[in-house]
Amino acid sequence: MARQGVLVEPYHRLKLEQVEQLHRASLAILTDPGVICFNRQAAEVFGDHGADVLSINPGGAPCWLLKIPGTVITDAVQSAPKVVKLGARDENNCLILDGHEPRVRFASGSEANNWLDMDMEAFVSKRSPDTEVEFPVFKVEKGTVDRLARAACLCEHLDSWDSFLRTVNIQDDDITDDNKDVNKFFTSLNNTTKHVMSGLTELSQLSNVVRMAQTIAGGEDRLRENPIISFITCIVKSPLQLVDDTTQKAIEIARSGIPLVISSSPQGGSTAPIGEDGMVAQVNAEILVGIALTQLINKGTPVLYGSVPSRARMDDLCDTYGVPEFSQYNVDCVQMARYYGLPCYSTGGVSDVKVPGIQASVERLFSHILVALAGPQYIHYAFGLLERTNTFCPVQAVLDDAHIDMVKRFVRQPIVTADRISESLKQIRSVMGTPDKLYILFVRRALRSGEITLPYPFEGKDMVDEALFRAQNRMDEILSLPPSHIDKQVVDRVFQEVPGLLTRLRN
Repeated sequence: MARQGVLVEPYHRLKLEQVEQLHRASLAILTDPGVICFNRQAAEVFGDHGADVLSINPGGAPCWLLKIPGTVITDAVQSAPKVVKLGARDENNCLILDGHEPRVRFASGSEANNWLDMDMEAFVSKRSPDTEVEFPVFKVEKGTVDRLARAACLCEHLDSWDSFLRTVNIQDDDITDDNKDVNKFFTSLNNTTKHVMSGLTELSQLSNVVRMAQTIAGGEDRLRENPIISFITCIVKSPLQLVDDTTQKAIEIARSGIPLVISSSPQGGSTAPIGEDGMVAQVNAEILVGIALTQLINKGTPVLYGSVPSRARMDDLCDTYGVPEFSQYNVDCVQMARYYGLPCYSTGGVSDVKVPGIQASVERLFSHILVALAGPQYIHYAFGLLERTNTFCPVQAVLDDAHIDMVKRFVRQPIVTADRISESLKQIRSVMGTPDKLYILFVRRALRSGEITLPYPFEGKDMVDEALFRAQNRMDEILSLPPSHIDKQVVDRVFQEVPGLLTRLRN
């Protein structure tokens, strides 16, 4: 039984004729000006399938200008699976992503460098020395294996968190580029039974990560049936440049048959047009060329349409996620993915501010609601990210779980049937015949069924906002629970078969 997500009636920002216009604009971009490709194999693949390939940059790094006919793109994209399974150690936690079904799930991200710890400290009022108030105090730490494990443990026990996308960049002294991949995947898999997704640091480690996943899943065939891991590949450097190393990673992952995301993240105003139409036409072209490549390499490769557009701040050119344009771009991209019938990996729930609070909640909820209403199959960045995507805060992730549960309840489709209306009419007539005219007697059933939302779990008392304090307590409760580790015999096999694992990570 897969995790159900929430089925929505999708909000259509674009009319169908506008979607088709943007589709044609994307295909026009891929022929003129075309795509600059720094990967020889990708250039050859597109050339073998009808693209015009022109060698450019003589004397420098070899690269090619690809002018790709629309038929090459559309034919390849049509071969991409319209339903993708993201498996899990506990198959009840797997995700079935259907590109034609607007059923939304929420995941984390995005390998932030910083981890934000919080503590409550007492402060005395200068005006009233007898008044003592507790306020949150924050401390920035670097991402480590242990903190990645803690985040995965939170994911395991927070019900709104549907899939674990690595939250922090592990920067321990004994972590190197050569052993980072196996350790971040093992740490994640060993601390949550939900699906695990991550990028790949070194292509040379792909075979080791896949071997690990096969061992944990129960063999090569079982991993194919239940892909407990997937990869993110940011093959495009915007605007319209296929990067050599990440493109090669996408090629090899496609050959392995493991699900992957083709992710593109242009920044409106710097690496993409700031206008909605130009941004969506470009990011759509960048994603389509990556998806087409996976299908030309290995037809039927399970792939997600990964839209991660943002907008530049006009003062420092950093990403800004709290502005309406961010949600506009993402809602439009969800519609483009649905136009192709492809499962959509979308973006929502990021805050520009550095610490949890009112600004963080407003910015996150704004995009959570709007992007969820659009109906993507997979929203990443949804838990714990602050300071754009630079910082992960576990207390914020606990808050996000409660807020996303509220979002899910809001966006789910209403149940209106003849039987329910008949029952409601009976209630109304019954109550109107009583002296007090109250519906209290009919509420208990709705409460027991879960139909009615419970009070906000972090609600404060009197005139004190206790949300952060209560969220921290909830975080501590979760992290005190027994971890959902992999069976010890399986762990022993993993350590025998996969080089580079840190011995301190054994149970």
